[in-house]
Amino acid sequence: MGLITSVFLAAALATSAADAPPRQEGDFVVRDFRFHTGETLPELKQHYVTLGDPKNPAVLVLHGTNGNGAGLLNAGFGGELFGPGQPLDASRYFIILPDCLGTGKSSKPSDGLRMKFPRYTYDDMIAAQHRLLTERLGVKHLKLVTGNSMGGMLVWTWGEAYPDFMDGLVPLASTPTAMASRNWAMRRLMIETIKADPAFHNGDYTSQPTSLKYANALFSTATSGGTLGWQARAGTHAEADKLVDQMLAGTPNGDANDTIYQFDASRDYNPEPRLDRIRARVLAVNSADDERNPQETGVMEKLMKRLAKGSAYLIPASEKTRGHGTTGQAALWKAQLAAWLAG
Repeated sequence: MGLITSVFLAAALATSAADAPPRQEGDFVVRDFRFHTGETLPELKQHYVTLGDPKNPAVLVLHGTNGNGAGLLNAGFGGELFGPGQPLDASRYFIILPDCLGTGKSSKPSDGLRMKFPRYTYDDMIAAQHRLLTERLGVKHLKLVTGNSMGGMLVWTWGEAYPDFMDGLVPLASTPTAMASRNWAMRRLMIETIKADPAFHNGDYTSQPTSLKYANALFSTATSGGTLGWQARAGTHAEADKLVDQMLAGTPNGDANDTIYQFDASRDYNPEPRLDRIRARVLAVNSADDERNPQETGVMEKLMKRLAKGSAYLIPASEKTRGHGTTGQAALWKAQLAAWLAG
């Protein structure tokens, strides 16, 4: 296991180097990690980034499906939350940003096992994160768990798996119900599109299958961006063509095997039956134009009533919102977070 220490926050935090809380980046290696399937890995690497003093209240922040922890330090998210005077000021909190199992610099299929890698789920991700917190970082309790998209789904799962481990939960762009409807159908279609490419070779390809690029573009277009947002950015035929050309330019992003595993990991996600286990305060933040979690179904409103200490904030749709991607713009909801934390 390795540890790299720096005294600078990411530039996205928009603060001077002299005032920046310490940033650490490292790898925690779990020996003989056992997955829910019974399979094991001799070594499972859990990569992480932290901001601030470990003596401060700890906040766990979880990224989306094909993201990584450091990616949340971007200007639109970390730049709005972790800087001086902001809701999760890193000089007052100990911010923990892990790369989830199967992503970033944590253990994943592309490390060598390819399609022989254990078929993990969100439960395995959380088990690895819990061991990182307790065995490596010495965290016995969390002030808050928050996360975006997949990270939001993990927040719901965290609250049920370890109900006494945190004071608060702030799931973003997610609902605590089974993976189904368009959300799951698009994931299945993406996986099957990649697998059907002759260049995939059952995961033993020598270069990334071209289908990965097209699958990523189709999934993003169909399930993110927002109706008003798309109209504002691509309201003409020429503008839409330009965006498509940009998405299809260059080589595929990511790895095909990793992508299949990342999307497949949500297959048994369904916090609904165990919502009563959640004891922490909950602030659920969603957007009115979220394509993957459509508010018009009434599912979220119904399930929030089952939480003893739950509240919700729905970001109104506008030309500035981006559908499922809206909550990545923390400026649109950080005031509600600050008020909730103060409460």
